[in-house]
Amino acid sequence: MNTQGILEKPPYAVIAILFTGAFVSLINETLLNVALPSIMKDFEVSPSTVQWLSTGYMLINGILIPASAFFLQKFSNRQLFITAMSLFTAGTVLAAFSPTFWVLLVARMIQAAGSAIMAPLLMNVILVSFPVERRGTAMGVFGLVMITAPAIGPTLSGWLIEHYSWRTLFELVIPIAAFTLVLAIFKLKNILPQKKITLDIFSLILSSIGFGGILYGFSSAGEKGWDSVHVYAPIIVGTASLILFILRQLKLEEPLLEFRIYKYPMFALSSAISIVISMAMFSAMLLMPIYIQTIRSISPFHSGLLMLPGAIVMGIMSPITGRLFDKFGARILAVIGLSITIYTTYLFSHLTMETSYEYLMFLYALRMFGMSMVMMPVMTNGINQLPQSMNPHATAMNNTLQQVSGAVGSAFLVTLMQNRTEAEAERLAKEAASDPAVMADPNAMNDIMNQAMLNGINFSFKISVLIALVALVLAFFIKRVKPETEADLRKSAS
Repeated sequence: MNTQGILEKPPYAVIAILFTGAFVSLINETLLNVALPSIMKDFEVSPSTVQWLSTGYMLINGILIPASAFFLQKFSNRQLFITAMSLFTAGTVLAAFSPTFWVLLVARMIQAAGSAIMAPLLMNVILVSFPVERRGTAMGVFGLVMITAPAIGPTLSGWLIEHYSWRTLFELVIPIAAFTLVLAIFKLKNILPQKKITLDIFSLILSSIGFGGILYGFSSAGEKGWDSVHVYAPIIVGTASLILFILRQLKLEEPLLEFRIYKYPMFALSSAISIVISMAMFSAMLLMPIYIQTIRSISPFHSGLLMLPGAIVMGIMSPITGRLFDKFGARILAVIGLSITIYTTYLFSHLTMETSYEYLMFLYALRMFGMSMVMMPVMTNGINQLPQSMNPHATAMNNTLQQVSGAVGSAFLVTLMQNRTEAEAERLAKEAASDPAVMADPNAMNDIMNQAMLNGINFSFKISVLIALVALVLAFFIKRVKPETEADLRKSAS
């Protein structure tokens, strides 16, 4: 390593192995969503029960990702990856052959325990492998994994479910996961620096209750409603635990998650922008399938297919955006990208019953093009201000906040959509009651509900425009930065 803690030569073989592991674990997050109705039918469980296959996976991630900073400093990248990949592979095998729903749920949680460490581990290896002036290109490739893998999941899943059993989703992943694990055992080397640190158990408990409670509460809001004890109780307990967790971290010499990184203004700004973007991004990812499948009665496969060009655009653009970041910095990319995102989101707020499939596909791809210019450049610019020793905490913080803001954004937008739908349904039903010709139509009530839901979706997209506008305003304050060295840190401390 050089004086800045950067490796003299990037370990491309190590990065390739971690890249494969992260890709297969991240694609697994969204692979199961389209298959939930089939699993519900096979195991004869309710929608609220089957939803735990997604919610449980997210909760385990939300609990373990904050602790990833500790794991990354305490253990070697070889130990971590082999352990994580072993858990993920074991969970995948168990899921493929699970005889009951509850065995499948346990298998998904084992998968999640392995998956949680993959992205932070890969990001930290990239950060110590490349100097700041080449980091954008490297993080662009990382963005290829982070964004493209979850986006491809629904399309692949939709096609497989139409032709095969839902178990095929796991059977397909087993050989790739097993091969990656064997490759890691024989080829993976240690490159991350390690420290002798101890785990503060109380911090881990507070973190688990805090992030887990908030994620569970907001994730349940769309289904159970905000007045349900299953929603507000976890959010209240989670928020209180999170406040205690933060106060404790500020007092510890070796915190589980270092909140002092927010004294660096560009990292704080990048976090704020990332939170806002994550909330806005979920509008299209969440609302589009509802519009396409429920209102327009388009098949799950074609629903996933509609989003595929957007995933491909992001995949192509991610490394290109990384190079542009190295050359021009994050501000101009973020401003252009957010302007495209805001414009396309505004167009999405004017959907009709006749909006063409091709137009939707083009608009979604254009929106993803805008998004590809924002997330990784903004995040990388924030991390670039931090000294190398704080990278594990930065990646853990970014990944945790994305999980939480995604859940909050989803719940918020779904609630807005449902409230607007109910109000519009009531209004349209009153109008229809005064027209005997409409009431005589047997499909009238169904048409009213579809129109009400469409109005609700359009309203949620309009709110997403306002959320994204906040990110655009913040983007104008982005400045290009260089990291502090450890010598600078010691100087400022003295």
